[in-house]
Amino acid sequence: MSLLSKTLALATSALIAAATLTSVAQADEATGQQLFPLFSYRTGPYAPSGIPQWAGYRDYFNYINEKGGVNGVKIFVQECETAYTLERAFECYERYKNGYAGAPVAVLFTTSSGFDAAISDKARLDKLPIISVAGGRGDAVDGSVFPYQFPLLFDYWTEASIVIEHIANQAGGYDKLNGLKIATLYHDSGYGRETIQPMAILSEKYGFENIQIAVPHPGEQQQAQWQQIKRAGVDWVFFRAWGVMSPVGLKTAARVGFPADRIIGDIWTGSEEDARPAGAAAKNYLAVSVFPSGTDFEITKELKKNVIDAGKGDLKDVSKFGSVYYNAGLVQAIIYTEILRTGQKKFGNRPLTKEEGQWAAEHLDITAERIAELGATGLLSPLKITPQDHEGDPAAKIVQWDGQKWNAVTDWLKGDRPLFRDAIYARAAAYAKEKGIEPRQAQN
Repeated sequence: MSLLSKTLALATSALIAAATLTSVAQADEATGQQLFPLFSYRTGPYAPSGIPQWAGYRDYFNYINEKGGVNGVKIFVQECETAYTLERAFECYERYKNGYAGAPVAVLFTTSSGFDAAISDKARLDKLPIISVAGGRGDAVDGSVFPYQFPLLFDYWTEASIVIEHIANQAGGYDKLNGLKIATLYHDSGYGRETIQPMAILSEKYGFENIQIAVPHPGEQQQAQWQQIKRAGVDWVFFRAWGVMSPVGLKTAARVGFPADRIIGDIWTGSEEDARPAGAAAKNYLAVSVFPSGTDFEITKELKKNVIDAGKGDLKDVSKFGSVYYNAGLVQAIIYTEILRTGQKKFGNRPLTKEEGQWAAEHLDITAERIAELGATGLLSPLKITPQDHEGDPAAKIVQWDGQKWNAVTDWLKGDRPLFRDAIYARAAAYAKEKGIEPRQAQN
């Protein structure tokens, strides 16, 4: 063997040994812990929406772990950058779907409605529960067809109904909707297109003109769309933006002379990161709110004291602490830990498997009393999931930007979910037929 060959062989052996030691160290580090794969997007046009969310997740998990974990089980976070692309999200999924470094995965929280739809077949085959808080595919509320997908807390169909409810209240009643022109300006993605069908149903029922206008990813050019809205004499705009599309849209609306107080943003279009960059153009802008902003909740006070002030927080810009997106991450982290607690009550205080995580998600019941114990009163609404209903009882408020902060202008609104039930379950039935799925029978 030549000197070069011996050198290469020794180098290869050293690399293998180092990799083995790293794997052993990681396995030792993760022993007895529960894996949480954090699918992030800290890069790309949607990073301003994501970065505060990951901080909300990480800070709460840090806080829980320092208190000993969830009934003694610590959360092992592995962050995987997706840049909000399907390709990288699938790579992250494959990397962590069976656990990592000895830590099992119980459920997987996702951050992309497009991915939620695309992963349906694989999640069913892999039997990995997919949790989509205030998002995901609307027909997945039918647990008999989608046993492994959970669009918890809120859905875009209900959101469409709540937007129309608010417009009707402003107009003086649902009968006053007849003849109004309501445009939906949406991000041209699975997320953005999710309200096309419910808006058509609402339009047919109430007689308003339903105008659908797409904005290509990432939404940095909207002049033509807003000019179309202005020329058409639109009365209200349902603004289903995301990332950079939000402030660009508000600024463009102001340039063409469309009033901000006639624009109602989606729940992912109603944060400080959406309104503040638009400056004066955002003042009086409305949005649907599921994740209240603020730092006066008991749990945020705890995080401020034990994580932020202690220099252990994930935020580089601490001014975003308590923002809409930070609190969105916090709420989702709370829901995750409550899923673990639910499963541990049945299976024991240990890391849960995918099968156990699926059972836990289907039996999640976060009561008002439990929310108070968590210090999250006012931050999270009660949430009860069943094997038949994978969403719960959705509700949201309409909030308005005053130039500095968001203020609620309504109480909790629930929309007209029963109106959509047949259509949603028909979509689920059609999916089941297409995929050859036999819906599960009712169970407890």
